[in-house]
Amino acid sequence: MKILITGATGFVGTNLKNYLKTSNEVESFSIRYQANQEFEINTDALIHLAGKAHDLKNVSNPNDYYEANFELTKQLFDAFLNSDAILFIFMSTVKAVADRVDGILNEEMIPNSITHYGIAKQQAERYILSKKIPLGKRVYILRPCMIHGPGNKGNLNLLYGLVAKGLPWPLGDFKNKRSYLSIENLCFVVQELLQNVNIESGIYNLADDEPLSTNELIELLSESLKKPKRIIKIPTTLIKKIALIGDVIKLPLNSERLQKLTENYIVSNTKIKIAINKELPISSRKGLSITFDSFSNSYKN
Repeated sequence: MKILITGATGFVGTNLKNYLKTSNEVESFSIRYQANQEFEINTDALIHLAGKAHDLKNVSNPNDYYEANFELTKQLFDAFLNSDAILFIFMSTVKAVADRVDGILNEEMIPNSITHYGIAKQQAERYILSKKIPLGKRVYILRPCMIHGPGNKGNLNLLYGLVAKGLPWPLGDFKNKRSYLSIENLCFVVQELLQNVNIESGIYNLADDEPLSTNELIELLSESLKKPKRIIKIPTTLIKKIALIGDVIKLPLNSERLQKLTENYIVSNTKIKIAINKELPISSRKGLSITFDSFSNSYKN
C-alpha cells in the first residue's frame, strides 16, 4: 500500500514511518497551513499527523492552533474526499474531549475542552464527521493519550531526572491513575487500520491496557535505574497548601503543576480493541520500562 504521512519528522511520525515501511511504500509530506492552498493527493492512504502540539508554557499565539490543527486538516480532508485515496487517518487527541477526567474517558463523552489546542482538534473532528464519506473510503479519527517511547522527550523525562539524582518523590500520599500509550501500540493499531477493511470508520481512543499511578511510575523508574525507590507520603493537605503559596511567590510547586502531577486521567481502549479483535503487543509496564531504559542509555551517552 502507498501511504503518505504528514508530520513524519516528529516523534510519532518517525516511529510510524519506520514501522510501516517494512511492508508498505511510505512517503513523507512536509506542510504548513497557508490560506486558500489546495492539495493533490496521489496515494492509497493519508495519515495526518502534522499540527501544533500543546504548549505547556502557554506562550503560543492561540490562532496558531486553529490554523495548524483545524484549517490545515480541513484542506487535507477536502483533498482526500476529492482523490482516489481510500483511507484517511487523523491523529487527534484525548484533549479534544476533556482536559480533566472524572471516571473513565470513552468515545461517547461529550467534548468539553477548554484549551485552544483541544478546541482546535475538536473543530477538526467535527468538520470530518460533518462530511459524507464516499463509498469505498474509510476515515478514522484517533485520540491517543500521553504517548511515550524511545526518543520521546516528554514529561516522563522530568520524573526520570528526579529518580536518577536520588531525590525522593514527595507526593506519595496522592492516589491517582493515568493512562499512557506506548508508541509500539500506536503503530500496531495504525497498521491494523490500514490492513483491515472491515473496521468501521469513526472515532477511537488509543491507550495501553493498564492505567498506572505516579507512584507506580516511580517504582518502575527505580527498577530501571537499579536504585531504591524513595517515595515520601507528605499529607496531601500540606502539599496543597504549599502549592497555593507557590502560586503567589513562584515556587517550583504550584497548583497547576500539582494538578498535572497527581490528576486522574483514565482512557478506555475497549472500542479499538474490539474493532481490531486483537490484543495490544506491549503491556503498559513493559512499554514504560522500554521507554525508561532508553532514557538510561541517553544519559550514559
